Amino acid sequence: MKKIMLALSLLIFMGLNTPVAAASQSAKLKKGQKIFKKKIRKYCGFSGVRFARHHTQDEWEEIWDDGKFQEETKKICPRLKLKKIKKSWWEPVYEFTREYGEGGSHVPHC
Repeated sequence: MKKIMLALSLLIFMGLNTPVAAASQSAKLKKGQKIFKKKIRKYCGFSGVRFARHHTQDEWEEIWDDGKFQEETKKICPRLKLKKIKKSWWEPVYEFTREYGEGGSHVPHC
């Protein structure tokens, strides 16, 4: 009986945390999209969709994990001045890029 109650408690707990995690993820995506539109797009000369579609979602994840996201962004947008992008902005931009990368089902509005 204790195992059943523990399992139910765990399921309820997980269910309560899911919307919060989804809201947090959504906020990062919106922030990343906003940063791209305001700070990066003018140096690239194209939209966030086109930028994100340079790689698949898995490739973006691998680039991020290898610590080469800024370098790859500079390759795609050679006129971008990396020093103009705050360190705290890179993660939301990555989240945006990964979410809308090639193979994803979402299309951003930028």
